[in-house]
This record gives sequence, C-alpha cells and structure tokens, in this order.
Amino acid sequence: MASRSPQPAHHLLAQQLKEQLRALEPGSRLPTVRELVARYGVSPVTVNKALSQLTQQGLVVVRPGSGTYVAERRPAQEDYGWQEVALGQRFDPTAGIRDLMVPAKAGMIPLGEAYPDRSLTALKEIQAATRRVARRLEVWDWAPAEGLESLRSVVAGELGAGVTSRDVQITPGAQAALSTVFRALAAPGSPVLMESPTYPGAVGVQPDLLQEAFAKSGARVFYCQPLHANPSGAMLSPERRRAVLRVAEAAGAFVVENDYARGLTFEGEAPPPLAALEPARVVYVRPFSKTTAPGLRVAAVVAKGPAGSRIRSLRVLDDHFVSALLQEVAVDVLTSPSRRAHLQRLQAELRRRRDSALEHLRQALPQLRPWRIPTGSVFLWLRLPEGWDDAEVSRRAMLAGVQVFPGRIFFPGEPSGAFLRLSYAAVPPEGLEEGIHRLAEALRARG
Repeated sequence: MASRSPQPAHHLLAQQLKEQLRALEPGSRLPTVRELVARYGVSPVTVNKALSQLTQQGLVVVRPGSGTYVAERRPAQEDYGWQEVALGQRFDPTAGIRDLMVPAKAGMIPLGEAYPDRSLTALKEIQAATRRVARRLEVWDWAPAEGLESLRSVVAGELGAGVTSRDVQITPGAQAALSTVFRALAAPGSPVLMESPTYPGAVGVQPDLLQEAFAKSGARVFYCQPLHANPSGAMLSPERRRAVLRVAEAAGAFVVENDYARGLTFEGEAPPPLAALEPARVVYVRPFSKTTAPGLRVAAVVAKGPAGSRIRSLRVLDDHFVSALLQEVAVDVLTSPSRRAHLQRLQAELRRRRDSALEHLRQALPQLRPWRIPTGSVFLWLRLPEGWDDAEVSRRAMLAGVQVFPGRIFFPGEPSGAFLRLSYAAVPPEGLEEGIHRLAEALRARG
C-alpha cells in the first residue's frame, strides 16, 4: 500500500530530459534505456514511463528496433507560457484516466474498452423509459440536490438494514462521485491508501500490509474495489473483508468502496458490499452504467453522518442537481420486470466472451499469462514475460489495429511487473479471435 506521490519519479525525469532536448537537433538519437538508467540512477520502468510521457507530448518518437529520437520541431504557435507560470507546475492526476477514455479508432478492435458493446446494453429498456418519462413536464424542472427520493430508495434498498434514502446522494456518474468523496474525506495533500494496481482511479488487499500502511502514512482514507477489482479481477474473501473493516476501525479511517462491478458476476455468488456490513465506516460508490449503458451517467454515493453531510454540500456546489429526466429513466430501468432477465443475459455473454478470450490466448499467446481467471466483470489482467515492455507491446498492438492498455497506468506507484489489461466486453467471440490473432502477429516481430 502506498499514498499517491505528488510528483512521481518519471515526471521528474521527463522534466530533466525535456530541458536537454532543447539543445538537440531534430532526429538526434537519445541514449538507450540502459544508459539513462546508469546516468540518472533510476529504474528501467521509470525511464520507460518518462519516455512514454515525452512521446505523448510529441517531443520524441520511438522507432522500434532502432531507438528513441528527438521529434521534428512543431510550427510556431501562440505562446501559452504565461499560463504555465500562472497555473504553476502541478502533477496531473488525470493522465491515466484520459488514456482510458480515448475510444478505439475506426477499424481497430477495441480490446481496451471497459463497457460492454451495444448488443449487451439495456438500450431498449432505456429508450422505452425515456419515451414514457419525457412526456412528464416535471422532469424538465429542477430536482432535489440530493437526488430523487425514488432513486435514492432503490439504492438504499440494495444495501438493506442500517441504510435509508437519507444517506444516499445521486451524482452524474461514478467519476463525479469519486471526485467528491475524495475531496470530502481527505484534505489537499493528505495521503490516500489504495490497492495497487487499481483503477487510475488490486491485486488484492492484504490486511496486514494495510495496517502497516495506515500506521506509516497517517492516512484516514482507504479506497478499494472488493468485487472484481479493475484491472486484476481480484475479489476480497469474506475473511479479508472483515479484516479490512477491523483495520480501518483501528486506524479511525474511512473505507471508500467502488462497487462498479455489481451485477457483473457470472460465476458463483457475489458477496454483499462492505457498506452492507458497516455503513457508518464505508462510503459506498454505486455506478450503474456497466449494466445499463455508458450514456446513463447516473451513480450514487452512500455515506452516513458528517461525511454524508459534507459530500452533499460539495455536490450542491458542483452541480446543483442531477437531471430529473436521467434519474427517472434510471429508476424505470433498474426496477423494470425485465431487469433480471437482462442481467442474466449480460452475465452469460460475458462468461462466453471470457472463455473465448482465454482459449484464443492459450492457443496464440501462451506466454501472456492471466494473473487470475475472473469470475465476473470485463477484464483480463495479463502478465508479460520477463524483460517485455508493456508500453511497447501496447504500441505494437495499436499499429496492428488492436486497442489494449499497458498495465503501468493502473499502478499508483512503481509497477510490480509488466502487464496488459485486455477487455473482452466490447467484442463478440469472433472479434476476440481476430484481435488476439493480430496481437500475436504483432508480437512475433518483437526483437
């Protein structure tokens, strides 16, 4: 466990290299990774991440098998240097999220997209609900800042005893929910503990390490995804769930639970949320888009006591309220008699796609080993062989027309190894076969 550093090592190295690039002519070859490691006393992972950052900024170009070179100078543009001075040098926490939000280009097989494709969404239900709801003039008026009572009751009902609709705050999507929760619970600059790897915002929580991290960091917030963690697919056992809550209680800390995968379990039974066990300590974030449609940007935060009051105050400042139309559509879809059948169909198809992806990987790329076989959600977390570079593998895949994401963007600190995150949700089995075949062809040329 580690708190997120305000200035990671690869950012500092990228700044140093950027200064040196100004003295080099376009086309000049940069030192090798090994030479940069020796010169700056950092790890190869740090060097690769710094070079990747400079590549994204258009300052260097990578020529596979040849090296890294200074990019051609861009045409003179309007000077925004004054803005950098006014804004100050600040760590950008959105970089990893921006990478994940880039859609696959036309013709590319989207093995990186985290949402099920359109055939698995609840579009018919959403369309029918929208037609019914939109006729009611009141849905175009203002709505309560905390959200509609009907939707808040649905969320409270999922958690059961100990939680009422008064504890629920509706937000415009899970990202807004997480942003509000962290601002409400942690002062600027204070540490937040999280699993590693994790959604840029788990290989599995180890309570003994969590206890040590609380003691060393003084953190009062721990963020986790106990059910099918993104990207690893790990699921906290009942014993560890209770242990995590005991450790958080001893530290006087909040647990922020992101339950994004609720409804996506296709093998076995999904355990209840942590918030159902201890709602006073757990701040619960409940998204709905993965089991409905990406465009249904409605989520909920459940928090009791002063924490809940602070979250509700921040949401009023941020948004005033969430569209009543979207909330009413969400209520209609989530309480529809067809909801159960939709989830069963979604779960069965996700299992079929997972099995297809695993089989094609076994045949075409046996060297990419799944860290675990997921029992739900939409991701495979693949460990790369020793010496492989995940960013380079991802670049080769993109050139071959396959979208996958390098594992490094899911680590709050230094990666523990080289991984790829591959999603099987947005592509039917025949597309998975083609995508993995293209990926294998691209990696055969790896030298």
